[in-house]
Amino acid sequence: MELFPPLMAIESLECGDEVRFQGVVYTARDAAHKRLVKLLEQGEELPFPAKGAVIYYVGPCPAKPGEIVGSAGPTTSSRMDDLTLPLLEAGIKGMIGKGERSEKVITGIKKHKAVYFAALGGAGALLARCIKHMELIAYPELGPEAVYKLEVVDFPAIVAIDARGRSIYQEGRKQYQAGGMLHG
Repeated sequence: MELFPPLMAIESLECGDEVRFQGVVYTARDAAHKRLVKLLEQGEELPFPAKGAVIYYVGPCPAKPGEIVGSAGPTTSSRMDDLTLPLLEAGIKGMIGKGERSEKVITGIKKHKAVYFAALGGAGALLARCIKHMELIAYPELGPEAVYKLEVVDFPAIVAIDARGRSIYQEGRKQYQAGGMLHG
């Protein structure tokens, strides 16, 4: 299953664009990030192909009988800021979460031509409906913070920081202060 938006389109996305993911994304939160970065520091491979990957900052809740996954809403992305640059250097092209990112991460996004997407916080049950398959691929002892491979269809997100470093959070504040709305 190929990812949409495709890698070749990542750099053309603009701050504020709405996207609908189709394809594979990987989950990783705080504890998994620490382990992933440690693997990279030791010169080892990640448990998934890093080049072009998208990481969703989520700890999926257990599924009810007959469901693929429970609630799967984004977690606060800034908690991963100190661990993001090594993953960008390894080839990660996208991150999905909620909230602002540090200037250090924005600089890394620009340098590595990646994109940060915002998913709607508080809508985990609705976002879970977009997950069509979930497979545990690393660190089962971390429970919900383990690394999972998700196949998603029509997963909604907004380009929060584009490959040029333009941030919806910064641009939105500027537009609001100027008395207007953010338009792409």
